[in-house]
Amino acid sequence: MDRAIVTHPTFAPGRRIIAVSDIHGNLPFFRALMDKVRLSRDDILVLLGDLMEKGRDSLALMRYVMELSQTYTVYPVCGNCDGLVSNFFETDSMDRRFFSAYLPQHPESALRQMAREGGFDQVEDLPRLRRDLREAFPAERAWLRTMPTILETEHLVFVHGGVPSLKGMEELDRWGCMKNDDFLGQGHSFDKWVIVGHWPVTLYDPHIPASAPMVLRDRKIVSIDGACVLKADGQLNALILPSEDSEDFTWTAWDGLPTATALDAQEASSDSVNIRWGRSALELLEEGEELSLCRHRETGRELRILNDYLRQGPKGLECEDSTDYRLPVSPGDLLTVVKRTKAGFLCKKEGTTGWYYGRLSDIMG
Repeated sequence: MDRAIVTHPTFAPGRRIIAVSDIHGNLPFFRALMDKVRLSRDDILVLLGDLMEKGRDSLALMRYVMELSQTYTVYPVCGNCDGLVSNFFETDSMDRRFFSAYLPQHPESALRQMAREGGFDQVEDLPRLRRDLREAFPAERAWLRTMPTILETEHLVFVHGGVPSLKGMEELDRWGCMKNDDFLGQGHSFDKWVIVGHWPVTLYDPHIPASAPMVLRDRKIVSIDGACVLKADGQLNALILPSEDSEDFTWTAWDGLPTATALDAQEASSDSVNIRWGRSALELLEEGEELSLCRHRETGRELRILNDYLRQGPKGLECEDSTDYRLPVSPGDLLTVVKRTKAGFLCKKEGTTGWYYGRLSDIMG
């Protein structure tokens, strides 16, 4: 068992702290978010893991963060995806049981991006690929090895997946701290704030899909993964604290979607379903031009789902995350537009996704 690597930096009072998680190789979103928060050299930026994999610009993002760290105060924490990249550099322990299948299927992986840049992109001989990567990318390898599992300050703990306790964290299993699914569902509470990513926050609510950070004040947990890259309505969140000893959490996000102003009022629906990853099996009832009537097998609920979101899975018909939730909207509200249909608009308001059936001003962006 590899044990967690815990670091204990001192954050000077009065310095703003910005925490970002699960960028997944989306460099344009990260740069746009940093512009939006107006990152300065007086700030402390904590990158809460999964900087890489799944997105298109993992290698470019890693290098951008490495360069940013030369002039800004940046603390990258290792996520499970970052850990996989580092693992391949350091050992062959996962070659047969993981990388032999993963690397051929994921040309967007940071490892494949490095291999293409070095002119030796092949996956038939993983030991040779490892030797080539070590020789060609020593700076990237060294940077990956510096990433801690847990960052602990006087009032805050930053960890990608989660921890069962704040006692003896150096003895915890490193991988278990990085890949800790459904952390909020485990019932933990703490005496200092634990800030995590990894599990998209929208997976926690069976009724309303929301990607905004979740702040559980009674348990001192904040979960901030907005499903950037993973979902069509995903966003990259920035959790902002004015100082290390503050509990005044605010947030902003970037989702790259066009915006529009609502012209009509709409009340929220009182009953809705959030069809989430792993719970998305469907029965097709009636095929439509843009949306099809389906029955959600888990709940039995009938709702219309975007045809673009339907797909055939190993066990039959499934869908991307979908909902029948109607957003509460007032005239003048700013909405981001996920999908336009003849029936209405799939929109987001303050990080929450739902349908809007009123009129919109000209859609910008």
